[in-house]
Amino acid sequence: MNDQELLERITLDPKVLAGKPVIRGTRLSVEFILNLLAHGTTVAEIVEEYKGLMEEDIRACLFFAGESLSRADFMPLVLEPA
Repeated sequence: MNDQELLERITLDPKVLAGKPVIRGTRLSVEFILNLLAHGTTVAEIVEEYKGLMEEDIRACLFFAGESLSRADFMPLVLEPA
């Protein structure tokens, strides 16, 4: 599956979860899926729990997050002395 095909699995609609990126055809946000993965849930467990999801949907969430971060500018946090 190429990059564009992965990105097409993620949608943003202001009428769904206030416009957060979600897996197409669901109300499962990219943020939610990443949080599950970060807390140790396996891809197999996610796919089993949410019928209709495919492993490609999880990969799409990871790819979308990576692409989003690659396009963001980060400023170091600078603390001013009191």
